[in-house]
Amino acid sequence: MKSRLFLAAVLGLILLPASAKIVEEIDHIVAVVNDDVITATELARELRLVKNQLQRKQTRLPPDNVLRRQVLDKLIMEQLQLQEAARIGIRIDDETINQVIANIARENNLSLDQFRQVLASEGFDFADYRRQIRNSLTIARLRKQRVESRVTVSPREVENYLINQANRAGHDDEYHLAHILIALPEAASPQQIANARMKAEAILGRLREGADFTQTAIAESNAPDALQGGDLGWRKPGQLPTLFADKVRDLKPGQISDVIRSPAGFHIVKMIDKRSNQSRHVVQQTLARHILIKPDEMTSSEAAHAELLRIRQRLEDGADFGEIARAVSDDTGSAARGGSLGWVNPGTMVPRFEEEMNRLKPGQISDPFQTQFGWHIVQVMARRQHDDTEAWERQQARQLIGKRKTDIAMHNWLRELRSTAYVEYRLNQ
Repeated sequence: MKSRLFLAAVLGLILLPASAKIVEEIDHIVAVVNDDVITATELARELRLVKNQLQRKQTRLPPDNVLRRQVLDKLIMEQLQLQEAARIGIRIDDETINQVIANIARENNLSLDQFRQVLASEGFDFADYRRQIRNSLTIARLRKQRVESRVTVSPREVENYLINQANRAGHDDEYHLAHILIALPEAASPQQIANARMKAEAILGRLREGADFTQTAIAESNAPDALQGGDLGWRKPGQLPTLFADKVRDLKPGQISDVIRSPAGFHIVKMIDKRSNQSRHVVQQTLARHILIKPDEMTSSEAAHAELLRIRQRLEDGADFGEIARAVSDDTGSAARGGSLGWVNPGTMVPRFEEEMNRLKPGQISDPFQTQFGWHIVQVMARRQHDDTEAWERQQARQLIGKRKTDIAMHNWLRELRSTAYVEYRLNQ
């Protein structure tokens, strides 16, 4: 049972198919994607993974022919993104793959050998797993470069969002939503629009007669999350397109919206659950100061470490931390303040620094430790509980607006990528 639960977590990280280009004689092509192909073996492997994931969630599976087409569409979109990544020169080196796999094993309290054994015991080839991780990271880097890095959120957008939310009843609510998208191609004709609307209305009719929403989304939705049953997770109103937020606000848990038109097509949204989150945001802040020694051409890492050991001993003997920081610290900004970092919020510092800082009681000084910036010693001066609700709400607003804009940009980019590609289905061959 433990192995099964672990494998479920591992498979959640496997987003992409292996990309075999050599087709065995007994294999056959199920789709042509520009200059590449997807084979029946690749489709069968991905179909098996998707079925396992859905069965673990106790989701009733749609007919095989319907699920096979959805999985094939998923593979086609992944293949198109891998082709684009190759075209612009995105490469994931072996060391990065090794580090990711080592981290996954460590987070599950397994050695690398044990991790291999778990995969093998469930019938998964380690070389295939490496390819899948590589593809996943490749697509993540491509999306960051092509979409995420180009999305900006201005201070004015944050201000307007906060003002609008303050004037709106229920602005602290969160919604757990699922949706079905009947997509429209770019520059859709009136007939294509009419056909898509009729299909969406027919699906809505079946849902209101009792059809299972998750299974229907898996079978019918054109959205990237179709194979997850259309589950959007928990969203604040600000994370949703305005037309969604206005339509779903009054839905009760379990209710389904009317058909909603957007530039992408026709949507049906289900309110799975809702909750209110009106509490204040209180964090523990740490008042800290540090001394940094950066290795360089003249100072090796070992020498920097040794220097901080000597400084720490001087501090133990009664030397003034502030004076030493001003004299020797390579962090010029804090050095001018005697090494003071001021009141630090959780998550502000790099993880290694925060980990060492959090170990200390007020007054204690750490042993020397290394981050990507160099060697440090840190002293905790005090701690306090601080209500940072206003700053936190601004941060949340920026993230919510960014997520909403990224979702729209990502959908448009994927639709453009698909519309300019040559795709030939050969499922029936």
